[in-house]
Amino acid sequence: MEHLIWLIPALPLAGFAFLLFFGKRLGEPLAGWLATAAVGGSFLATVGVFVTLHGKGEEHRQLTQSLFDWIPVGGLHVDVGFLADPLSITMCLFVTGIAALIHLYAIGYMHGDPRFSKFFVYLNLFVFSMLMLVLGDNLLITFLGWEGVGACSYFLISFWHEIDANASAGKKAFVTNRIGDFGFMVAIFFTFQALGTVSYTGIVSGSPHLATSTATVIAAMLFLGACGKSAQLPLFVWLPDAMAGPTPVSALIHAATMVTAGVYLLTRMNPVIAVSASWIPWLIAIIGAATALFAATIAVAQNDIKKVLAYSTISQLGYMFLAVGSGAYVAAIFHMVTHAFFKALLFLGSGSVIHGMGDEQDMRRMGALRKLMPITAVTFIIGWLAIAGVPPFAGFWSKDEILLFAYDKSPVLWFVGLVTALLTAFYMSRQVFLVFFGKPRWSTDATSEAEQSAAEVAADADEGGHGHGHREVHPHESPWLMTLPLVLLSGLALVGGALNLPFLARLKFLDSWLEPVVHLGEHRETVGSGMTVGLAILATVGALVGIAIAASIYLRDRRDVAEKVEQPVLARGWYYDSSISAFMGGPGRKAFDAIAWFDRTVIDGAVRNVATGVRETSGKVRLVQTGYVRNYAVGVALGAVVIAAFVLSKAVS
Repeated sequence: MEHLIWLIPALPLAGFAFLLFFGKRLGEPLAGWLATAAVGGSFLATVGVFVTLHGKGEEHRQLTQSLFDWIPVGGLHVDVGFLADPLSITMCLFVTGIAALIHLYAIGYMHGDPRFSKFFVYLNLFVFSMLMLVLGDNLLITFLGWEGVGACSYFLISFWHEIDANASAGKKAFVTNRIGDFGFMVAIFFTFQALGTVSYTGIVSGSPHLATSTATVIAAMLFLGACGKSAQLPLFVWLPDAMAGPTPVSALIHAATMVTAGVYLLTRMNPVIAVSASWIPWLIAIIGAATALFAATIAVAQNDIKKVLAYSTISQLGYMFLAVGSGAYVAAIFHMVTHAFFKALLFLGSGSVIHGMGDEQDMRRMGALRKLMPITAVTFIIGWLAIAGVPPFAGFWSKDEILLFAYDKSPVLWFVGLVTALLTAFYMSRQVFLVFFGKPRWSTDATSEAEQSAAEVAADADEGGHGHGHREVHPHESPWLMTLPLVLLSGLALVGGALNLPFLARLKFLDSWLEPVVHLGEHRETVGSGMTVGLAILATVGALVGIAIAASIYLRDRRDVAEKVEQPVLARGWYYDSSISAFMGGPGRKAFDAIAWFDRTVIDGAVRNVATGVRETSGKVRLVQTGYVRNYAVGVALGAVVIAAFVLSKAVS
């Protein structure tokens, strides 16, 4: 089955190319079905390669396929080649599987959109780019996919670019990610300089011989790139605004593509991190823990149903970085997979709510939707319990494993992770209670507490919110094209933890499966079994406490307490984003203008002045070059006289 490797990215690419030229002719819904079939076919090809790999021994679970020479320059020889190993195939399985469900969902969600076919052109290209990122057998192919997902995120976030806020959100994502891309490029340069290759097989074999200083620079630059793509402090600001795109885009970015790329890259390059300075893992772990806690505090005060999930993604990615910094690469990938299940479910569930509520996104205008949208409600609740870390749902197992490794590294990091888990359970419970429980706040006879003043609505709009004013809506369940993916994803969110159960070694499938890829960098925890059980119980209690606090506030409709929790500083994200915007629009703009003036006046001026001086001097010198022989003869004669006079004067003296 190894000959199927090239089909995995080729099918979404073929779907993109076909829809690019014939998508408008196909129209709705055929364009969507074709795009879905392309990604579904890619998933089947991935399953075939997985079966082949699984049938081999651990030391032989690596298949390579080279298509053609790409860059044969001097000592740099780069092929367009693919590496199918446990890590890349694990990524491909959930990328293609979840992306296929998102494509199916989008057929119903994007119904009636005038650019229906163009949307699926971008979606297929997005999936192709992510597959190139994870399947490439060298850093340059990965970087090609890395830039591809960045470009597609710009296209899709600003898909409804007629609205200025959406266009700005797309540009913000594109520009912020360029900072991380700089780090990735520098890492590639240093890797080639040090090892003479950018292939992953060469990096694995050569990394033990790297100087610590070189490995540290490479690891630090890779981490910078990962912070940009996976939205970690301080480069997370683009991800909340990515909600401007259609909801299927939000699900695709947050669950299956793009934001997981940074975690994948660090895991792939774990041999380099293993030989870097000891402060690199600490830096990764601290930034991850800080990001997880920081984003969780912001999520507790968001009112946009998608913004809550956006900050939740940033927080959950922080958990994955905490795992990477703790040497728990398997735990990081485990949480990435389970997060893909429940976060895709939650985003698509939020899209179903928005669809049923007539494009309303403010949770303060919802409530009691569980009776009118039963399928959406039940599946969303499963996703809520999974992300809250309630056993036996998938999120409990992966988050608990990360907390275990964090405790082994530092009790302080573990405590930050535990507090974050409690906050996660709280803000997700708040979302569920506001949307699906309580009394309806969307009907004409809703209480005045649910209504907002025009000033509040305008403030929400300024913050990128979706205030629509008070109006009559008729909530209803979504069509089967949208609810079927919800049902399938809820099943995965329920049983996904079975991938790596901690009870017996033979139940830890993901551990043994990823062992050939992460064995150089994977840390083995030293926490005893009794402590392990105790930590799991504490994590569960933390989740239940978070749920109980939210229930006591929002199920009882205690607005006075809610207002104390939902502080404006949290609602505005600790003023982090607005401070950056204020700086860029004020002192930053002046500094950039000053730098531009210096470049234009001093640097360019020096070049221009040298050129002007040469031009004027040559113009004057050119006057003596007349082209007439008689003038040159006079010059020769005068020169001869001068020389003769000089010689005679010397002779006389």
